[in-house]
Amino acid sequence: MLQIAFIRENQEQVIKGLAKRNLDVTEVLSEVLALDEKRRATQVELDNVLAESNKLSKSIGELMKSGEKAKAELIKEKTSNLREQSKELTEQLNQVSAELTEKLYTLPNVPTDIVPAGKDADDNITVHQHGEIPTLHEGALPHWELAKKYDLIDFELGNKITGAGFPVYKGKGARLQRALISYFLDKNTAAGYKEYQVPHVINEASGFGTGQLPDKEGQMYHIGVDDLYLIPTAEVPITNMFRDVLLQESDFPILCTGYTPCFRREAGSYGAHVRGLNRLHQFDKVEIVRIEHPDRSYEALDGMVEHVQELLHELKLPYRILRLCGGDMGFTSALTYDFEVFSTAQDRWLEISSVSNFETFQANRLKLRFKDKTGKSQLAHTLNGSSLALPRVLAGILENYQTPEGIVIPEVLRPYTGFDIID
Repeated sequence: MLQIAFIRENQEQVIKGLAKRNLDVTEVLSEVLALDEKRRATQVELDNVLAESNKLSKSIGELMKSGEKAKAELIKEKTSNLREQSKELTEQLNQVSAELTEKLYTLPNVPTDIVPAGKDADDNITVHQHGEIPTLHEGALPHWELAKKYDLIDFELGNKITGAGFPVYKGKGARLQRALISYFLDKNTAAGYKEYQVPHVINEASGFGTGQLPDKEGQMYHIGVDDLYLIPTAEVPITNMFRDVLLQESDFPILCTGYTPCFRREAGSYGAHVRGLNRLHQFDKVEIVRIEHPDRSYEALDGMVEHVQELLHELKLPYRILRLCGGDMGFTSALTYDFEVFSTAQDRWLEISSVSNFETFQANRLKLRFKDKTGKSQLAHTLNGSSLALPRVLAGILENYQTPEGIVIPEVLRPYTGFDIID
C-alpha cells in the first residue's frame, strides 16, 4: 500500500509512475487526498475536544473542594457533552479512515524509474541472455509426451483425483522433482538464506499483508468454513512472519528461503501453451525472501538476480532475463526481473522466476518497521524471488536434455537423483 504522506507530497510523481501501468489515477488520487484532508481535520477536532474535556475534568475536583458545587455541576454537564461529541467524532474518524484505506488498497505500487512503460509482455526489455539453444535430434518430443513415454508424470490420473492442473509425479519423475527441491534449498542456504517450513494456508490478514488481497482474490483457493486461503506462493507466509514487527538496523539483512506447494485458480485457456507443465493449479516452488534496509534493497535485488543466474548456469539451461514493463508487472512490485528458460521442443520461452523489489509497499501493509540510528521508526523494504519454480524448469530439463537414448540428468542434480539418465 502506498503511504498517504508520499502521495500527498508526490502527487504528480505517483500519477506519472502509475501511467506506466496504463492507469490514470488522477481522479482516484483526488478522492484519496480529499479523504486524507477530512481525516486529518477530524483528528484535529477530536484532539481539541479531548484536550478540553480533560482540562475541564481536572477542574471539577478543585471546584468541589472549594465549595463551588453549582459551578462544578455546570462543568460536569459540559464535559458530558464533550464526551458525546468525542464519541461522534471518533465514529466519523473511523469511517473516513476506513474509506481512505479502502481507496489506498486499490492503488498498485509505483514503478521505479528504470521500469519501461508498456501494455503487456511484448513491451518487456531483454537485459541478458545466456546459453546456446541445443539442437535436438529428429523426432524430439515436448515434455508432456516425454512424461508419458517414460512414465514420469500422469496428467490424466491427476485429473481423475482432483481435476485439470493437478499432475501426479511418478517414479523417476517424482525423484527428479524432489532432487530439484533439495538442490535449490541447498544452494539457497549455502548463500546465507535461512530455511523455513511454513503453513500452506493463510488467514485474510496475511493475504492483505503481502498484497494478494484484494487484488488477486479471484486467483486464490478459499476455504470458506475457516475463512482461510491456500497459498499462491511461499512469499506470503514467509513475509508475513514479519508482520507487526519492529526491527533494529543491526537485524538487516534478513534472508529467508522455503519450499511449498503453490495453489492458483488461474482461469485456464487452452492450447499447446498451457499443456503439460506449462500452467498448473498446484505446483512446487522454492522461494527466497529478503527484508532489507531501504538504502541497500536494490543492491540486494541485484544479488538475488545473480543467485538465480547461478542456479541456471549449473543446470546448463539457456535462459534470458527480462525487465518487466509497467503493464506486465505485479500489483505490489516496484521493479521485477523475469527469468525465462528456453523450451527447445516447444520452441518458446517459459517463465521460471520473478525477482522483485516491493520497496515499502508490502511493509506499509504489514507494519514492518525498523528503528534507524536516530531512533526514528521507518518502513523496511521487502523483496522476493522464485529460486526456482519447478514445473517449467522440469519441462526445460526434459526437453533440452532429451537424446535418442533417453533424458540425461544435469550433472549437478545427479547426487540428488541417484541416476544419470531416464531411459
